[in-house]
Amino acid sequence: MSAAAADVARKVEKPPASPHGWPRQRILGYALVCMWIAFLAGIAAYLILAWNGELFAKYAPSYVTGLGVTLLLVAISIVLGAILSVPIAYARMSKNRFLSGLAYAYVYFFRGTPLLAQTFLVYYGVGSFRPQLDMIGLWGFFREAFNCAIFAFSLNTAAYQAEILRGAIESVPRGQWEGAASLGLHKLQTMWKIILPQALIVALRPYGNEIILMIKGSAIVAIITVYDLMGITKLTYSRTFDFQSYVWAAIIYLIIVETLRHAVEWIERRITIHLQR
Repeated sequence: MSAAAADVARKVEKPPASPHGWPRQRILGYALVCMWIAFLAGIAAYLILAWNGELFAKYAPSYVTGLGVTLLLVAISIVLGAILSVPIAYARMSKNRFLSGLAYAYVYFFRGTPLLAQTFLVYYGVGSFRPQLDMIGLWGFFREAFNCAIFAFSLNTAAYQAEILRGAIESVPRGQWEGAASLGLHKLQTMWKIILPQALIVALRPYGNEIILMIKGSAIVAIITVYDLMGITKLTYSRTFDFQSYVWAAIIYLIIVETLRHAVEWIERRITIHLQR
């Protein structure tokens, strides 16, 4: 090797040496893991020591009923929100400033205000228009707290789903549209057969996160007298003053969330199997 090449080799930066021993990050990581293990062990010990068979036998059926109400509320809201999100996403991508402005204002309002405030606006605010709603036959719908919750939740999730759908569609390269046009495909055919299948792969995880957020956010309907899972939990605690009623509710919510997370991951693996190498 020449002297010049040797000088160049000496000047090349060597990779940093691998850390030895117990750096601060590793110690902190192990400490946090130990804290979580201790916390979970404490919860398990509490449930074992404070087990009340009479409480479980008496209120377990109510918890099942409340869980059904929660799942029904979220399922209906997600489906209605998905239907509403399609025209909203279309309007957001429209070149018409009026349409895009209306869609932007809708999304901005429902994403920028708390879901609790929106639920209160529907549940308490609609009552101010009872005579008008009676005239068009809608008071029978809005006088039920469950229906008000569905209405508020559907409008809220439609805004989020519209942004998810818009972002996923715009993530598909423009060349896909041009290639489909060169083959003589109509825009609707291009959207249905080429763009949407690719966009839904991108949107799957955000959609899963939105469903999980709706599951957890649905607990607020207990405030407007809907006896969902959290409503039954509040009722149980008010009658027994047993703290484990909330612990069981938290465990049920955790099981639902983990089930949904694993389901989304399984679906993602199935629909992206052609991309795995």
